[in-house]
Amino acid sequence: MSLLPTTTDYNLVLTGSIGPHQLIVARHVATRLNLPFVDAEQEIERRAEMPPAEFKDRFGEARLRTLESEVIRDLTLHRSTLIHVNGQMLAYGDHLARIRDCSYILCLIASLDAVLARLHVALGARYHNPTERAFALGMLKRAWSIRGQEGVHEFDTTYMTEADMVDHIADLWAQRVIELTRLG
Repeated sequence: MSLLPTTTDYNLVLTGSIGPHQLIVARHVATRLNLPFVDAEQEIERRAEMPPAEFKDRFGEARLRTLESEVIRDLTLHRSTLIHVNGQMLAYGDHLARIRDCSYILCLIASLDAVLARLHVALGARYHNPTERAFALGMLKRAWSIRGQEGVHEFDTTYMTEADMVDHIADLWAQRVIELTRLG
C-alpha cells in the first residue's frame, strides 16, 4: 500500500476501456486513494431519471449532448475526486479541454486480445452471438476515441489483474500528486 500523498486540487479522470470491469477498478482506486468517486454516466442517469440510451431514444441526441455538457461542466467544479467518464463523452465538443484544465486524464487501454478475453469471461455464451460481440467492440472503439489527444495519458493494463491495476494506478496518481505539489 502506498503511503504517498494523494490530495491535490486536480482530479484523476479514468477513461478508455479495458473490458467490463473498468467501473469496478475505478471504484477500488477511489477507495484505495480515499477520494470521492463520480461516474459521469451514472450522473447522467440520475439527472435524466433513466438510462442515457433510453433518454436519447426519447428526447434525441441533441438533448443528451446538452445533458452531458451540463454534467461535464459540473464535474469541473470537483477537486481531488476520481471521475470515471467514457472516452466518447470526453471527446465531444469542448469537454476534453474543460476537464483537462483541472484533471489528470488517464486512458486505460489493453490489447484487443486481452479486452476480448475479458469480454468472453464477462459475457459467457453471449460472446458467441455476433450481435453482442459487435456491440461490445463498437463500445470499445467509441471508448478509445480519446486516445492520442493532448493531455490524455495512456496506461496499458494488458497483462494486469484487477488488483494490479488498482495498485499501479494508485501509485501513478500518488507520483503525479508529488509532481504537482513540487510545481505548485
